[in-house]
Amino acid sequence: MDQTLGVHETLDMHEILMFKNICLTKSATMSAIAQDSALKELLGQDAKHAKQDIEQLMSLLGREEK
Repeated sequence: MDQTLGVHETLDMHEILMFKNICLTKSATMSAIAQDSALKELLGQDAKHAKQDIEQLMSLLGREEK
């Protein structure tokens, strides 16, 4: 069975990657200006998870481009 992604699937992954990058930027920026410590913690966790998601997506896309 073929394990490569189709063109539309690759495009969808790129769209998700761009969305996750925007989420990471927003969380990191808002974390820096947030006053509430609980909110800062939540935004920090969100940024950490977004970084992990981005790394995983880039890894999957890197395998497809080889």
